[in-house]
Parts: sequence; structure tokens; C-alpha cells
Amino acid sequence: MKIRDVTLRNLDLNLLHAFSVLMEEQNVSRAAERLLIGQPGLSSALRRMRDALGDELFVRVGRGLQPTPRALEIAPAIEDALANIERAVRAPEAFDPATWCGEFRIGMCDNLEMAFFGALTARLRKAAPRARVVAVASTKRDSVQFLENGAYDFSVAVHDEPASWHMREFLFDQHLLCLYDPEQVRVATPLSLADYSQAQHVVVSSEGNVTTGIDALLDNLGLRREIVASVSRFAAVAPVLQAVPAVATVPETVARCMARLYGLQVCAPPLKLPVEPISMLYRRVDHADRRLAWFRHFFIEVAAGALTASGCQVSIDKGGHEAQDDSAFRSASLTMQLL
Repeated sequence: MKIRDVTLRNLDLNLLHAFSVLMEEQNVSRAAERLLIGQPGLSSALRRMRDALGDELFVRVGRGLQPTPRALEIAPAIEDALANIERAVRAPEAFDPATWCGEFRIGMCDNLEMAFFGALTARLRKAAPRARVVAVASTKRDSVQFLENGAYDFSVAVHDEPASWHMREFLFDQHLLCLYDPEQVRVATPLSLADYSQAQHVVVSSEGNVTTGIDALLDNLGLRREIVASVSRFAAVAPVLQAVPAVATVPETVARCMARLYGLQVCAPPLKLPVEPISMLYRRVDHADRRLAWFRHFFIEVAAGALTASGCQVSIDKGGHEAQDDSAFRSASLTMQLL
């Protein structure tokens, strides 16, 4: 073990602080008063410093103390060290989005990107004009890996129970709606189960699947539906629906967005489908970061407003909360890719 290691083991921050105050006051009673300890306590601290440094450090002269040459030698370095420590542990300044220049990154699938990203970009340009926001394509399968690799600051999706080093905040339950072009599909609403099962359908699957959990539910009822197309992204749904007489069963966020942009019609599905619990997932080490905490809160505010403006029948708790158990979330397996 190095001599330096032994010396540092016998010293602590309180002793260095006591040394600094004694150097300023050069009086035990005044120094003890500033340190909010009794004179016996300060005398004990001084003995420990003398033992650790092998020097008297302070010699009593009349009613005061006179520092030794060794004390005078080490005083500047100790003052610098204490100043550096104070700067290091001082509470960080409040984050100012108006002056910050940098990049915010969010992981999300394209249905949520379509629903929120326009409003998010517009609001961010006003709140943080020098910042840039980036969406990273993400799915439930890769969201955790991407988060760990630093691909984004947080993920907004359906997430499984998080690891202990992650934090998950429930945002809202996303329902599924039927979407179609009224110029192509003539059906009465509310949509009947018979009309639904007899209609042609478009599904969304990044893996190219042509059956989903909805088909399993219909099969249990002795029904089948015809799937005429499977697209890899939600963005392709509207053009297909405008081209062929078909119905798509998609998350409410993207359904209402496409209905507004493309003149499509939405209606409730004729059978009860599980909901998707949308949550925000981020690293626990980022929880207290002023910049990221501001952006998470900002995103929730914008998303809540976007949901309301689109007519979605859901709301976000703007305060947010960390979910501690699966009871706050529906099992993600229940969704069974119900698209």
C-alpha cells in the first residue's frame, strides 16, 4: 500500500474543511462556532489531522493559533481541493431549453411517430429553437437494446416489465379502431361482426405476417376474414385503403391521424379487442438529468395535447408515474399483433 493511500485513509472531507476554517480564524472557539461543533470536537479533529500529516499544523500563541510552515505549505492545495469539490457537488443549474443547442432522440414505431411528431417538432422549435429532435424506428423487440446502446433518450412503445436499471412510466391505453375509405367501402355503422368478417382487410406486419391475433379471435367464433394485403408500415395503410375496398384495424392514434389527413372513416370494431399499454422507457441513471427530465415532461405535454386534438378517447396523466408491477400494464402478449 502506498504511503499516500494510508494518509488519505486517515483524512476525510470534514477534517479538510476544519483545517480550512482554522486557517481563516486561527482561533479554536471561533472556528468551532463556524463549524457548528463544540471546542472538544474541533480539538479532536485537529489531533487526527496532526497524526495523519505528522505535523503540529497549528501552535497556540496567546489566545490564538499560529499555523506551522507545513500548514502554510499545504493550505493553498487544500483550498483548491475544497473549491473543486464544492463545484462538483453543487446542484446543477436549471436546464434552459431556449439556449441549449443539441439533439433529443426518441425511439418509437411509425404509428406513434405519425400521431405525435408533427406537434412535437413544432412545439420544440418554439421552446428550444436551437435543438433538433430525431425519431429512431423502434419496436418492442429492440427497444431495450437500442436504449442500452444510446440510440435514443427514451422509448415510447409497448414495453415489458423493465429491468431494475430502467424506469417505465405508463402513458395511455391505446385502443384499436377500424379504418376505411367511405368511397371504397359501403358499410353501416356501428359495424356488425358479419360485415367485418365479410370485408376485405389490410394488416400491418413488419415481418410480413398475413394473419394476426384478430384472426385467432374470429376463428374462435367460427368466422374468417380475407386479408388482401400486408404492409410493413402504418404509413402505407391509407394509400392502400384509397386504392382497394378494404378495412384496416389499427391503433386509434394512427387511425384518427389518417382519417384527418386522407378523408378516411373510423369506427369501433365489432368485437372486444385487447388494448395496448403505451409507456415511456428510459434509463434509471437518466432520471435526475435536468435536460432529459425536461424533455420527457415536454413530450408528455405535447403528446397529451396531440391526443386531445385528434379526438382520441384517451388521456395522458401529465404528471407521469413509474409503474412498479405488471398490474398497471396489460400483458403485452394479449395484443397478439391485433392489426
